[in-house]
Amino acid sequence: MQGLFLDATDELAAVFHRVLRTDDPPVGVNMQAEVTPADIPGLLGGYDFVLDDHTTLPTQTLRQCPQLKHVIFLGTGARSYMNPEELAGLGIEVHIIRGYGDTAVAEHAIALMWSAARGLASMDGAIRRGEWPRTPGMQLTGKTIGLLGFGGIAAEVARIAGGGGMRVLAWNRTPKTAPGVSFVDLDTLLAQSDVLSVHLLLTDATRGFLSAERLAQLRPGAILVNTARGAVIDEAALVAALRAGRIGHAALDVFVEEPLPAGNPFVGLPNVTLSAHSAFRTPEASENLIRRALDIAKRLAG
Repeated sequence: MQGLFLDATDELAAVFHRVLRTDDPPVGVNMQAEVTPADIPGLLGGYDFVLDDHTTLPTQTLRQCPQLKHVIFLGTGARSYMNPEELAGLGIEVHIIRGYGDTAVAEHAIALMWSAARGLASMDGAIRRGEWPRTPGMQLTGKTIGLLGFGGIAAEVARIAGGGGMRVLAWNRTPKTAPGVSFVDLDTLLAQSDVLSVHLLLTDATRGFLSAERLAQLRPGAILVNTARGAVIDEAALVAALRAGRIGHAALDVFVEEPLPAGNPFVGLPNVTLSAHSAFRTPEASENLIRRALDIAKRLAG
C-alpha cells in the first residue's frame, strides 16, 4: 500500500520529512502546491491513499482513480474540498484529523479578539501611513465571551479567556460540561456575548448557521471572531451588519472563498481584522498534523 502527499508546500514537506519514520508506508511527496482537477488522475494513478492539504477533489475526477481507496485530509474541514458521501459511493473513505492544533487555533482566536478589541490592525496601518491615531478600545477583563460550538479548540479558548478574567459562556449542539464554562441556550449566548467566537464544524446543518437573523441577536458593538469555516456565517449578512455598525468588529481567519478575491468587501471595511487561514500554522501543530496523518496511513496499511 502506497500513497502520495498531493500538494506539499515547502514548509509542510520539511515537516513531513522531519516526522517520517522508517516503518511508515511508502509516501511520495508532490511539490506542487497548486494542483488542478486536470492534474489529479495523472498524479494519483497507482496510489492507494492520498494526503490532501488544500486541493479540491471533485467526485467526477476521482472516478478516474480506481486504485484510490483513502483520502487523508490534513485537518477537519474536508467538506470544503470534497464530498465525503459521494466519494464513499466510489469506495473511497475520507479521514479527517481532529485536535492536532487545538492550542494553536485557540491562541490565534484570542490574538484576533485582542487585536479587534484594541483596533491594533487599523492603528498599525495608519501609523505606517504617517498618521498617529490613538484609538480607544474595549477592555476585555470582565466582559463575556460566547463560544459557538464546544470542542477541543473552544475548550482551549475557554481556558485562556477565563484565565484572562473573562466570563465564558458556551452553546453546543449536544450537551457538555466544562470547568469555568456556563452552557446556555443559543439565544442567551448571542444576546449576552461581548465577543462571539465561532467553533462549529462545517456540515450541511451548520452552513450559513450565523444568518442575518442570528447576527441581529448579537448585542450592539459585539466582536465576532471566526477561526472555524467561512461558510458557517452568511458573509453578505455579516458585511451588512458591519457596515451598519450593528457588529462592532469582525476578526476573521476563514472565508467562503480563499484566497480572498480582489474586491472582497471585507478588505475595504475598517472594522474588520483579517488573517490568511493561518490559525493552525505553528511548528508544533504542523508536526502533530503530519505525524497523525502518517499514523492513519500506517493503520490502513495494516
